[in-house]
Amino acid sequence: MYNSRIGTVFIKARAKINLNLQVLEKREDNYHNLESVFQKINLYDELFVSKCEQDELIINSNIKELENKENIIYKAYIKLKEKYSWIKGVTVKLNKKIPMQAGLAGGSTDCAAFILAMNKLYKLNMTKLEIEKLGASLGADVVPCLYNTAVKANGIGDKITKINTDFLYYILVIKPNLSFCTKEMYKKIDSNNKNIKQDLKSTDNIIKALQTSNIELLSDNLYNTFEEVVRRRNTYIKKRINR
Repeated sequence: MYNSRIGTVFIKARAKINLNLQVLEKREDNYHNLESVFQKINLYDELFVSKCEQDELIINSNIKELENKENIIYKAYIKLKEKYSWIKGVTVKLNKKIPMQAGLAGGSTDCAAFILAMNKLYKLNMTKLEIEKLGASLGADVVPCLYNTAVKANGIGDKITKINTDFLYYILVIKPNLSFCTKEMYKKIDSNNKNIKQDLKSTDNIIKALQTSNIELLSDNLYNTFEEVVRRRNTYIKKRINR
């Protein structure tokens, strides 16, 4: 939503879940190929993006640790300034509601929302392809986060196939008092690759479930490769606690 009177773009950055996630082979660029069905959910961060007099990006957030240059929003701002030299100062008010390090793409969806907001705020007239190319250069989850529909993602998450579905269903999201760093999780997958069994049929079954509104088929095929290494970590933690 754009309010021309005050020059602010308000946008909801929705969280996503992976109905399935297959982490496949590691690529030469150190990314991993993957296959996943992404589904946006009705949990979102709020971004208010405005122009300001300073020639820099200012992030104000309810989570103070996000107010720094390591935030992926800042990295997107720098890339946009490199391409569009007339972009000047921007203020982002970020009301963070999505739990961090929970596999919900909180950072990636904020980045995707910021790019879309900047396209409106500065009237950049970026094409869909240009927006997706920029998103892919910033992170593997950014491109699928540009879509509010269920999608199948391949490659590093940058090859998107929309899923023809209007299936509405309820999801209960539970965030325990545990956090997992994505980078570390990928390292664990690499070190345990031979012992991880992939459920390669789950993608087709989940797409069929979404297309036919079959909640039983959907629930029977939920799968995430990261669960394999999470189980190993939880087993280790339990052993330490029981000593």
